[in-house]
Amino acid sequence: MPLHPGWEEIALRLFLTVVAGGIIGLDRGMRGHAAGLRTSILVCLAASVAMIQANLLLPVSGKTAASFGVMDLMRLPLGILTGVGFIGAGTILRRGDLVTGVTTAATLWVLTVIGLCFGGGQIALGVVATVLSVLTITGLQWLDVRIPRRQRAILILESPATAAAIQAVTELIATRGYLARFCRESRQRDAPAHLYFEISWKQAETDGPPIDLLDLLARSYEVISFELAAEVPQ
Repeated sequence: MPLHPGWEEIALRLFLTVVAGGIIGLDRGMRGHAAGLRTSILVCLAASVAMIQANLLLPVSGKTAASFGVMDLMRLPLGILTGVGFIGAGTILRRGDLVTGVTTAATLWVLTVIGLCFGGGQIALGVVATVLSVLTITGLQWLDVRIPRRQRAILILESPATAAAIQAVTELIATRGYLARFCRESRQRDAPAHLYFEISWKQAETDGPPIDLLDLLARSYEVISFELAAEVPQ
């Protein structure tokens, strides 16, 4: 980083920091994620200002730029990244088997690094990191939603609770490429039994719900419930 950054250069660093955080934050906010425009700009700006402060506080009297190679300048950015790790952990939520917020946490992490780049005067590196981050977040989304993932659902049918009936349901579901596992049965007085099955299969997010399976089951059974989950524990 320069030994004597002027206010013009500091203003350029802060401006590029706000632009980079705003571009990434605007995309996240439009998609309804927790870390939106303001959060992204603040995280990126905090890292940049901290790095500028370190630049201003460095003792430069009688030293050349090459002399800073022996200084432990990584303490500040490492401390900032550790602090952002706590913020990122707060954005990750788990509801049963569903885990959300991982991409948001990773976005905050990369925003911090971008802010450190701009704050330290590494303008070209910060610009490249911003472009690559935007391309990853927006450009690769079309590919991400088309990657087949393991899906799971809990199916509840009204059927006699016999071994033959359970086997028939399992075989019927298997004809469409789905895996079925019988979980339990529920029965109330003077009412037909409800059979619970765990259904698993692989599909991309763009494929939509398994309407073909529901149509097939509805021809022979009374479908009480079909509850989708986002993912299956590995």
